[in-house]
Amino acid sequence: MNVVPYLIGIAVIVVGLAVSIALHEIGHLVPAKKFGVRVGQYMIGFGPTLWSRTYGETQYGFKAFPVGGYISMAGMYPPSPKEAARAAARQRDGRAGGGFFATMVQDARSANDETLLGEDDDRVFYRLPVYKRVIIMLGGPVMNLLFAIVLFTVLFSVIGIEQRTTTVATVSECVVPAGSTQTECSASDPVAPAAAAGMLPGDVIVSIDGTEISTFDEASAIIRESPGRQLAVVVERDGEQVTLEVTPLLAERPTYDETGQQVVDEDGDPVTAEVGFVGVGPVVGFVPQPILAGPQAAIENVGAVGAIVLQLPVKLYEIAESLVTGGERDPDGPLSVVGVGLIAGEVAAQEAPVLSRVAVMLGLVASLNIALFVFNLIPLLPLDGGHIVVALWEGIKRIWAKVFRRPPPQPVDATKLVPVTFVVVVLLIGMGALLLLADIFNPVQLFN
Repeated sequence: MNVVPYLIGIAVIVVGLAVSIALHEIGHLVPAKKFGVRVGQYMIGFGPTLWSRTYGETQYGFKAFPVGGYISMAGMYPPSPKEAARAAARQRDGRAGGGFFATMVQDARSANDETLLGEDDDRVFYRLPVYKRVIIMLGGPVMNLLFAIVLFTVLFSVIGIEQRTTTVATVSECVVPAGSTQTECSASDPVAPAAAAGMLPGDVIVSIDGTEISTFDEASAIIRESPGRQLAVVVERDGEQVTLEVTPLLAERPTYDETGQQVVDEDGDPVTAEVGFVGVGPVVGFVPQPILAGPQAAIENVGAVGAIVLQLPVKLYEIAESLVTGGERDPDGPLSVVGVGLIAGEVAAQEAPVLSRVAVMLGLVASLNIALFVFNLIPLLPLDGGHIVVALWEGIKRIWAKVFRRPPPQPVDATKLVPVTFVVVVLLIGMGALLLLADIFNPVQLFN
């Protein structure tokens, strides 16, 4: 294995993850500042601070482990009730205790209260209208979605999709039986129709029998369905169009599915069929797709990742089982950042054109951003989706009070949900540990 390209592949994912996290937090930061909320910190990563600078009232910085990030907004929750504040003070003085979860709630309230300047301070998150809070919390995931759309658009519409083009790469001299390993033609082998018609490597197929051709698959479909029938094939050669008369022979050839993959039977042997054959091979190259191909790919990926999230308990059980038994991992299952990095390293180390490897890297970073988008919308604290649900619940309570002419309700005190948040965090840590172990000791195998 080439070590340098392998390390470059891993570095690309690390940088891509850091950029994705930075954009996610910018998605929160910009609307928060736009709506006047005090933001104390904007940090990329966790752990010890490597670098930081303070601009205005906000400290910007990078921490040692780029696997997450955060912004600290003033007053994420309402101030503690007076009785709760007194209980917290008694506990700090050692005169009272409320159990583990009660202590967590009190600590969360105390930490939140430290961000409040006073009861008349309006530059706090919890005082914002519901729609502004939703916009702030949606900003992070939406930035990941937009970044993924940009990357997919570059991948599909700028670089293009690697596929068989209408340019002829090879012209067979004769027709040999399907599956044959012979490298030279024998006297008994029939001349290939393309060679007999005078087709040459470098010719670009323009039309077949009056039908314009835009992909090699279109040409192949016409040829395979026309054994024994003379076809007028127009090719572009040296800037001029030349018409060739080609009559496909009926030959036993391998079959392919809709994705262009060769069909095999239960024993792994190629499935063949008698079809028209002329003996040409195409140039494989990158073909740019329509501009909407990128957004469409992003939406399809959102659906695929959403399906994985819905099946997450089953997927995690299968990963745990494969970790214990050494069984093969599902390549479409969840991965840790380490797993994505290892795949990127393997891709970068492959003997393939640089552009092909770059395209795969872009696809990995784009898919990573789709995963961040979907995962952060799970409606559980401390994820962004949990904060959105809390804000929407408060909005529902306000509408209810207004409809039935009741006094406006107090802001929802999300610190009461700290025990649930704690359980979610423990589950997330457990899931991360499982995926990390699986990716180290039983990684997904994409290459032999």
